[in-house]
Amino acid sequence: MRRVRAQHLTYLSEARLNALAALCLSHERQGVAGAIIEAGCALGGSAIVIAASKAKSRKFYIYDVFGMIPPPSPQDGADAHERYRLIRTGRSPGIRGDPYYGYIDNLYDRVVRSFSQLGYPIEENHISLIKGLVQDTLHVTEPVSLAHIDVDWYEPVWTCLERIEPHLAVGGALVIDDYLDWSGCRRAVDDYFKDKPSSLYHFDTSAGSMIITKYATGNTTPPEHPPKPLKTLP
Repeated sequence: MRRVRAQHLTYLSEARLNALAALCLSHERQGVAGAIIEAGCALGGSAIVIAASKAKSRKFYIYDVFGMIPPPSPQDGADAHERYRLIRTGRSPGIRGDPYYGYIDNLYDRVVRSFSQLGYPIEENHISLIKGLVQDTLHVTEPVSLAHIDVDWYEPVWTCLERIEPHLAVGGALVIDDYLDWSGCRRAVDDYFKDKPSSLYHFDTSAGSMIITKYATGNTTPPEHPPKPLKTLP
């Protein structure tokens, strides 16, 4: 995790990265079945932390446009549109003075290279990178243990929830990174879950993102709080 942050590979805070790592480790210990999905990987930092925390054999699918992010829609608020206007001008800053990742040529290749440089080559760790809009590329056909959803705006967040949540394993978790950051993301999550029985889910924003854990049907005991990471992460 220190190397990921030192190399400016993620916007996520240490608390959010720790939460992702802890969930992966908890799922391995508890035997929660299913693949891992990340939607929106930017420079790949959070995905590398996930790769370091999961069992090597567990499948991990990463979806991203690997370029300029798509524009928000009318369902997003003024905050999203203001942010996108800045990005579109070419003047958006990156992480600690680096170029903004959306302006980088061959971002896909750079992300693949970062995985290898930090010790997790994608072929050896059952990692697949899928390029394109999630609306076009995300089609889930197997159980999911963890989904890290970091796609900012209403429409892609809704798409991820609609296509992933029905496949979420009992004990599995959805981590919506931007729930407290962008109004469209928050609205998509609230809209999606408003008609679903609250007794089936545990909602937690204490790490700065929204973590939604699925209960067993009829079980009202809160899921175990994920432990702190148990090994050194990149």
